[in-house]
Amino acid sequence: MGLANTETRMSFRRGWIALFLFCLSMINYMDRIALSIAAKPIAQEFHLTSIGMGYLFSSFVWTYTLFLLPMGFLTDRFGTKKMAGLGIAVWSAATALTGAASSFAGLMLARLVMGAGESSSNPVGAKVIRQWIPASERGVVNAMFNSGSYAGPAICSVMLGSLVALFGWRISFVVAGAIGFVWLAAWLLFFNTPERVRWLSTDEREKILRERDAKPAGIDHQATESGGLLALMRSPTIWGLAITQGCNVYTQYLFLTWLPSYLQTTRHITIAHTGVLAAVPYAASVVLCIIVGRLSDRYLKTSGVGTGRRRNAVALAMITGATILAVPFISDLPWLLLVFSITLAGIASTTSLNFALLNDLLPNSRDIAKAMAFLVVGGNVFGMIAPIATGYVIHATGSYNWAFGIAGLLLLVGAIVVLTMTRSPMTRDQKRSQAEVAA
Repeated sequence: MGLANTETRMSFRRGWIALFLFCLSMINYMDRIALSIAAKPIAQEFHLTSIGMGYLFSSFVWTYTLFLLPMGFLTDRFGTKKMAGLGIAVWSAATALTGAASSFAGLMLARLVMGAGESSSNPVGAKVIRQWIPASERGVVNAMFNSGSYAGPAICSVMLGSLVALFGWRISFVVAGAIGFVWLAAWLLFFNTPERVRWLSTDEREKILRERDAKPAGIDHQATESGGLLALMRSPTIWGLAITQGCNVYTQYLFLTWLPSYLQTTRHITIAHTGVLAAVPYAASVVLCIIVGRLSDRYLKTSGVGTGRRRNAVALAMITGATILAVPFISDLPWLLLVFSITLAGIASTTSLNFALLNDLLPNSRDIAKAMAFLVVGGNVFGMIAPIATGYVIHATGSYNWAFGIAGLLLLVGAIVVLTMTRSPMTRDQKRSQAEVAA
């Protein structure tokens, strides 16, 4: 009873870390969607077809994916404070300089540099959560971190849509880039590991250090020793998580890059109004994603996070996201926005739950940044294909219908993969573990 009362009175200053991560992800995705909001005037100014825009939309993912694994190793080696600061400084500067581009090559170069900088965010976020957050709270904090990637487009769609309509597309990139430097100043001033920060109470520090590592069920000490990325890659589980992420991220990038153009082209909505309408499903997904994350923590409260049962919630979220298959059959705008909201809530929840599942099934915290980098690489291999494939589909068919159909089918495939390939924890030698996790 005394312990319960103590924990009830305990401060929740680690909530500031969740806010930091939410804002990091939000700014990351604000900068990504800035190009989508300004796509129509940019295409007109540089005489780009849908195929050309598809390659431009996809370009930042190329360097983002290329640098993910190095960023994972660097984050494990040099720590989250340095790597997050370096990453956001690079990508914010590149975003701001996009507004100065005078050619298609200049736009491509800025996007490539931006992608390289943004590759730091997910390895950093995963490691910060492992350092700071008790295992029983990882679902909701991962949801907050991931929901920033939907809050960013929601805010950016409204704010930058108005800026583009009033002042032209170039100023929108300068504003988006400047926001990142505000976050950087706060990060350098306040952040460190829980062992080092002075603003954390003794009780809360002890709780974090005591509860942040939950060993997967049935795994002995030797199996949890760090074996590096190659050892992790021998595990079917990490491949299952990466494929699941890819099937999900395909739809995320379809929305991120082509949703504003879809609304402008097929629904004949102005740029300013496009921003407001595109913000609706993104805003709804933020709230729903956090609720789902909290429910997943409650779902695992009795059985424990180490059982891997969070995979069931991942599969359910992906099936929910497959609602996108209904888009070609809807003509009324309110119903269309409802379907978009449900789809985005499903894919947002899938990402946060999949990130949490990675932490649940990874015994050694020293491997978390590189493991997260591998998972996000898998996601972004699909992600870099989505904008280009969509451009070709639109060019070939004159319609977005097949683009939505492909996305929905991939979500159903992902649900099957996560249920069948993530049934054991990731160890140095997964075959040694006889702890098959209950469904």
